[in-house]
Amino acid sequence: MNLVASPARLSTASSTFEAEFKARLHWSAQDDAAIEQRVAGILADVRERGDAAVLEYTNRFDGLGAASMQALELTQSELKAAFESLPAAQRDALQAAAARVRSYHEAQKKANGESWSYRDEDGTLLGQKVTPLDRVGIYVPGGKAAYPSSVLMNAIPAHVAGVGEIIMVVPTPQGAKNPLVLAAAFVAGVTRAFTIGGAQAVAALAYGTQSMAGVDKITGPGNAYVAAAKRRAFGTVGIDMIAGPSEILVLADGSTPADWVAMDLFSQAEHDELAQSILLCPDAAYIDAVQREIDRLLPEMPRQEIIAKSLTGRGALIHTRSMEEACTLSNRIAPEHLEVSSREPHRWEPLLKHAGAIFLGAYTSESLGDYCAGPNHVLPTSGTARFSSPLGVYDFQKRSSLIEVSEAGAQILGKIAAELAYGEGLQAHARAAEMRLK
Repeated sequence: MNLVASPARLSTASSTFEAEFKARLHWSAQDDAAIEQRVAGILADVRERGDAAVLEYTNRFDGLGAASMQALELTQSELKAAFESLPAAQRDALQAAAARVRSYHEAQKKANGESWSYRDEDGTLLGQKVTPLDRVGIYVPGGKAAYPSSVLMNAIPAHVAGVGEIIMVVPTPQGAKNPLVLAAAFVAGVTRAFTIGGAQAVAALAYGTQSMAGVDKITGPGNAYVAAAKRRAFGTVGIDMIAGPSEILVLADGSTPADWVAMDLFSQAEHDELAQSILLCPDAAYIDAVQREIDRLLPEMPRQEIIAKSLTGRGALIHTRSMEEACTLSNRIAPEHLEVSSREPHRWEPLLKHAGAIFLGAYTSESLGDYCAGPNHVLPTSGTARFSSPLGVYDFQKRSSLIEVSEAGAQILGKIAAELAYGEGLQAHARAAEMRLK
């Protein structure tokens, strides 16, 4: 069977463009009601029964026969053994990627992750104390594929931030443990690791069980059950984000080889049938060339069925009037990954306001950012790049305000505070400030 990948062909010059554009972008983040109901039951069960519930669901969903939670915990020696069992090329690649990710997040910490304070004229000290979270949980997907890169991207910034304990959970259907994932946990400094997944893993991290202390924050992507569980657990713990399907937007001026761009569109489409790959370009002939390369390259791809469904269902090749208009459309989309595949990427970058990550120039494929460039690959999706940011060191830190009022300062601030407190009808607030007045 010859599969066909047919992204929608749109033009901004068309009178129907707005309706077609909005229809192609639409994706409902609402979980199925049955999933929500089932997840609520799992979370409540784990909260009440702890280890027993986690064990029951893990054995049922992943086809395991573990007798205890201890059987599901990966030891540090097992993680190290997995690392040492890898071919030398994989070990070297893993360590090189980890070093670049660590270096980037070290620089991020130095730039804006430090405590600060100052004293004003009357000797009052004001400032901010930045401290790491005590314990975090990282969820690593393990159902359809293995993601060692997700281990690096979640664990390393937490480690750099100074988090005391990093607990990894990863499902292992039928008991198959991926050595590259285990090795990545060893390289990234994961403290404890359990072979559990799904809503029960999120519940165990959020509420704690007899074998696992509850965490302060949960990060990492997962399926609809994981997303629903994170949403419900938020408030008891912090979460990074609710991730939707993966996205790539390529802004092209026609100067990059068309097969490069076609493969870049494939790189997100192969994740999931709901992933979205979009090309914006003012050159109609170049768009035709990219479509020809899509048709030529698709039969070579092992995940061609997923790619074809993704591109046909959610992909788009959009002809714009200009690169400036393409930048405007890009800002409306606010994509997870944005490639500026142009001879002059720095000419267009100032016009781009909303994106999870911006990849500048023809040689900067999105896949390099996924694995080893350095910046984090956990990025906002579904247009949330309009108001949110990539995962980083700052997600594993919290800030406490520092206030030390001098005797002289209390004479000034006390009068101001008392006046406002009386105005709000809070007499104890006012009296507490007034007692310190001379």
